[in-house]
Amino acid sequence: QSSELFPANKQNVEHFSTYFTEAGLKELSDFLRTQQSLGTRKELQKELQERLSQQCPIREIVVYVKEEMKKNDLQEHAVIGLLWSCLMNAVEWNKKEELVTEQALKHLKHYAPLLAVFSTQGQSELVLLLKIQEYCYDNIHFMKSFSKIVVLFYKADVLSEEAILKWYKDAHAAKGKSVFLEQMKKFVEWLHNAEEESESEGEDD
Repeated sequence: QSSELFPANKQNVEHFSTYFTEAGLKELSDFLRTQQSLGTRKELQKELQERLSQQCPIREIVVYVKEEMKKNDLQEHAVIGLLWSCLMNAVEWNKKEELVTEQALKHLKHYAPLLAVFSTQGQSELVLLLKIQEYCYDNIHFMKSFSKIVVLFYKADVLSEEAILKWYKDAHAAKGKSVFLEQMKKFVEWLHNAEEESESEGEDD
């Protein structure tokens, strides 16, 4: 009976967690923490969706997310995927493939500054790239939008050249990879060329 083991005032996650870790039950302790963080993320998702539906200013959303991250010890890479999901759930998408790309780009261009705040680390950028890949694969009328979304995020400083090249080379998921790699081929070549040009300019100095 857990309530006898722990005095009522000590039955918080921190205490349980410490106890289980000390008792050699690290897995259970990790499980508890994961459950708590899942709960936190669900709450955060609900709140975010609420704010997006009310079209709150981006700076207010940024402040809110940063506070939640601090309060719940959430890492950036855990938050970026959540933001992407919320943004994509916030819209009633057009069922026509040729119209949905335009609609998505307009929506994502507006919210790119929000994503840029929470994609400052390589890991977060890769998480975002994989989320975009997964989304475009799972939502068939988005299949052709993938590269356009990535290029938009590159131009808006959400995704870096390094992250895109890493994704292209070996960090992509299996889902629809042949389609998405093919879509990205020209842009990746352009990135490589731009890189070589800037290197040779550097040598001329």
